[in-house]
Amino acid sequence: MEEESGLIGMLRRHWQALAAVALLLAAVGVVAQRRLSSGDDAAKQAATAPASPDAAKSDAAKPDAAKPEAAPATPDASAAVASETVMVDARPVAMLKGQGKWEGAAKTLSEAIAKLNAAVAKAGLAVNGRTIAVFTKTDDTGFTFEAMAPLSAAPEGKVKLSDGVEIGASPAGKAMKFQHRGAYDEIDATYEAIAAYLDEKGLDTKDLIIEEYLSDFKGDDAEVNVDIYVFLK
Repeated sequence: MEEESGLIGMLRRHWQALAAVALLLAAVGVVAQRRLSSGDDAAKQAATAPASPDAAKSDAAKPDAAKPEAAPATPDASAAVASETVMVDARPVAMLKGQGKWEGAAKTLSEAIAKLNAAVAKAGLAVNGRTIAVFTKTDDTGFTFEAMAPLSAAPEGKVKLSDGVEIGASPAGKAMKFQHRGAYDEIDATYEAIAAYLDEKGLDTKDLIIEEYLSDFKGDDAEVNVDIYVFLK
């Protein structure tokens, strides 16, 4: 299989690398817990064992004997991502450019959004929609982005606000819309599902991805609702 290229592949690989560290730590804890509980499990089994083979047969013959329930099937990750094709229109925005490392990405984005919103409020501009982050470049060390706050109208005769915030326009075009619901540090699983979906459908995408934050977030482990737009060629 050819190596995945483009912005969607880079995002997927870096979020996956961060998740692998957390998974390794969790696995160590699980192994330790199982070892500690193995003695208790053996003792419980001995205490609950039937006194004789005849007693075991008698219990099994009871019509109301309890039967173990089957474990629920684990859904496929790609099936858990809602998707639809949409046309994204350009809108006037206040925007703040930034960059960050993959570790602590949520903190970098949330701080930029807070700074952006403060500048918009200070200028007395009317916001019309949720804040978005446009990922413009990624590499092995980090990423660059533009945090954008949609405006009801662009202010006349003003192209810059305070704290490096500028007036501009959001990207436009045909895109696939996906959803992430949960902690931001778990968004790697969503990007994996998106990549699998795009591969399955054979869709050709641009190196342009938008994350629209439907709820506020303050850290990697905070719950956040994100709509992800992957632009098509």
